[in-house]
Amino acid sequence: MADSTSTRPALHTAIIGGGITGVILALGLERRGVSYTLYERAPAFTEIGAGIGFSPNAERALRYVDPKVYSVYKKVASTTGDKEDYFNWVDGYRTNELVARLLIGVDAFQGGRRSDFLEAWSKLIPSDKVRFDKELVEAVNQGDGTVSLEFKDGTRAVANFGCDGIRSRVRHLIIGEKKAQAHPHYTNKFCFRALLPMDKAREVLGDARTESRFMYNGPGRHAITYAVAEGKLLNALFVIHDPNPWPYERHTAPGTKQEVVDAYADWHPVVRGLVDLLPEKLDKWAIFDMFDAPTPYYNLRNIALAGDAAHASGPHLGSGAGFGIEDALVLACLLKLADEAYEQNRPSLTKERLCDFTLKVYHEIRYERDEWLPKATRDAADHFQAVREGWTHDDRASFLKSVSELYHTIWDKDISEMLTETTMLFNRTMMGMRPN
Repeated sequence: MADSTSTRPALHTAIIGGGITGVILALGLERRGVSYTLYERAPAFTEIGAGIGFSPNAERALRYVDPKVYSVYKKVASTTGDKEDYFNWVDGYRTNELVARLLIGVDAFQGGRRSDFLEAWSKLIPSDKVRFDKELVEAVNQGDGTVSLEFKDGTRAVANFGCDGIRSRVRHLIIGEKKAQAHPHYTNKFCFRALLPMDKAREVLGDARTESRFMYNGPGRHAITYAVAEGKLLNALFVIHDPNPWPYERHTAPGTKQEVVDAYADWHPVVRGLVDLLPEKLDKWAIFDMFDAPTPYYNLRNIALAGDAAHASGPHLGSGAGFGIEDALVLACLLKLADEAYEQNRPSLTKERLCDFTLKVYHEIRYERDEWLPKATRDAADHFQAVREGWTHDDRASFLKSVSELYHTIWDKDISEMLTETTMLFNRTMMGMRPN
């Protein structure tokens, strides 16, 4: 978090990874006037074109990150206008009937293509604050409030911070290469995803089933659909339980439409019709998370972890990106507080001490909520794939109660209260008190 360019240099943050969490953190620091550089391993901001949704808590957090960031989000996101929106669960296995529905709200839980959001947000970051083709290979605490960063191309930098991304190099460096917690584990589920032409999707599903979020459930499988690209495309995700170990080195592998056809061969004709719209060649995405390998801490002196690097979870609750945004907001606010404290030039406030306790506060604020998410997401997938033939009214009521509790734990987070707690804990720690 510090450069050595003067007798008492300003604090400086290095963000490793230009995914959604990294970009949102950069924009949060930009808004607050905190010095930073974002390092991205790719030659440009890149993201897969698959769909993503942002839950109500994430939307509220974006407002606090920066009103401009929220405004861009609203321009990119697909919207339901002023209509009430619902999550809808359907028995996709036998009847094609509605099993349960959960009210989301009005103009809430919007989504779109990941790449569209990242492209739009990244345009708000000044070009001189981004370094591309920078793949981190080493990060070493210097013992003076700085961390030395070494990149694959041989260049170096001195600053502070961790990163986002499920393949996080910083997590490996913090925890240790050989420890189990350094690596996410296979959840015994993989998925296929595609963006389907909306006109073809309407022929299969009808208008009503393409205007909101629907999930088609059955034993060991489920499929999710929602509109993206201003309603021109339908994002479709097919999730399959897999009792075997993941056989590939990478998290993605080549797949085929026939694999999906075979997996849903005995399902309702509507789901099979949706599968028929898939292209012949698909990527198969393994779903990894950190539930079996929980990150023991999110900070190590002046290095921190955020987003998937800290708490990677599956997509089943649609909240991985949202929790990364919450992480980024807390970090942006804390680094601004640290910047202000440092500028007061307190003789007893060394960079090392300031960076250390600032990131301890971050850990204290975020750890419990973030570590809850991977397990909750697995529980949700188990509920989704338990729909079976002959479900009773009581079965459906129990299903809705269970998934509603999971979703509302996420959605109902009071972002303002979180920021107040963050500021209070920082100030108490500044006065020599330990975080409770």
